[in-house]
Amino acid sequence: MIFAKFLHILGFTVWVGGMFFAYMALRPVAAARLEPSQRLPLWEGVFGKFFPWVWLCVAAILGSGLYMMAQLGRPPLYVSAMFGLGIIMMLLFAHVFFAPFKRLKRAVAAQDWQAGGAALGQIRMLVGINLSLGLVTIAVGALGALPG
Repeated sequence: MIFAKFLHILGFTVWVGGMFFAYMALRPVAAARLEPSQRLPLWEGVFGKFFPWVWLCVAAILGSGLYMMAQLGRPPLYVSAMFGLGIIMMLLFAHVFFAPFKRLKRAVAAQDWQAGGAALGQIRMLVGINLSLGLVTIAVGALGALPG
């Protein structure tokens, strides 16, 4: 069980921490200092490096979470809430990966900065939602496990 907990914590730390860094630090600086012809290829490259790690995190979180839930029998409410929020986050990420990120890559390849900006705007909104859900999920897990 300890290895499953380790994988679970590592997975959500990398994923949510990466979203926090990208959303709260990299995004505002890139928006303020780079033109679209520089900013959009930067984001395509950043996502291209980060998203494979997110897929690995999703697998680790889902696998370890299901394993730990099976060990519990009937999970407490806070565990079920984490599971539900985590599934929503995973589905939102899959949408980002297969739809707006794909559009961003096509737009950057074609140097279509307007279409790329639209795709990046959608990614920004969905990452903001996922970051919020991730922080709530961490709080639910940490506070739900506390006695009384």
